Amino acid sequence: MSLLARNHGKIRDAQDLPGKAARPGGKDPRSAGEIGADRRRSRMGYWLILPGFAFMLLFFVLPVFSLLATSLYAKPPGADVGQFVPALQFSNYADVLGAYWQELLRSFAFALVATIAALLIGYPMAYLVAVRLRGRKLLQGILLVLIIAPFFTSFILRTQAWKQILADEGPVVAVLRALALLPEDGRLTATAFAVVCGLTYNFLPFMTLPIYANLERLDTRLIEAGTDLYASPFQTFRTVTLPLSMPGVMAGTLLTFIPASGDYINAALLGNNQDTTMIGQVIDSRFFRVVDYPGASALSFVLMLAILVLVVLYVRRFGTKELL
Repeated sequence: MSLLARNHGKIRDAQDLPGKAARPGGKDPRSAGEIGADRRRSRMGYWLILPGFAFMLLFFVLPVFSLLATSLYAKPPGADVGQFVPALQFSNYADVLGAYWQELLRSFAFALVATIAALLIGYPMAYLVAVRLRGRKLLQGILLVLIIAPFFTSFILRTQAWKQILADEGPVVAVLRALALLPEDGRLTATAFAVVCGLTYNFLPFMTLPIYANLERLDTRLIEAGTDLYASPFQTFRTVTLPLSMPGVMAGTLLTFIPASGDYINAALLGNNQDTTMIGQVIDSRFFRVVDYPGASALSFVLMLAILVLVVLYVRRFGTKELL
């Protein structure tokens, strides 16, 4: 009986809390001033999100609809170059997919390899700075600056530097030839290898920083507990460190794969414009050289939609509660 009385008292106290109705359909116990204050706070929340909503509407939603509309334009018979009229010519999508499906798949393949390479390089770097050097603020700061330093240089200049590093007369090719890992007439520039190297390097900070931010909050006592339970370093990493750092890994892979898929500077400067052409190069060419606005818009929309589908599948398959 005492238990029932206590439960009844808790229910009655919960019903008497401010901001809650006494019972369904009952009168709100709050005063008119409290109700008005809550309503004003609610309206203030809407006003606060209005600038961000307007920005997204103006600079994202409207351009996407404009891109979709342009992708359906048609060229009238006898029209000059660059002249198109509004239409619903869905065959534009079939035309560009039939002509450039190889470049689209190649772009995703290059981006995937670059993302994996960036993860293999960036995770140890982030772990070293965030975990192994925790407490050494000066050394941590220096290494973080070195990780972020590429952002201080132009994207094109960084890519051009890789062209010099991998040049036929450069040190890398010389060492590989001396070790018989590269034929005497072999080269690294104007190859898929050079394009992937450029993508990996240019987007490496996008992989490293999210992982670092996640590992920086990692409680090292959990790693010590794994050691105390006689787990090997690999077992501790696999069962403790890696699962706890998965939100950072997810964010890093997305931030690397998405821009790498649409990149065209690395392929243009480090590739050969034949078997290394990426979809970004095609879109750039259709827009500014061929002046085929509907075709370029259709390719852009297909690329955006394909990336969206891949990201949704990836997050649903490997996502974490923090990301979902």
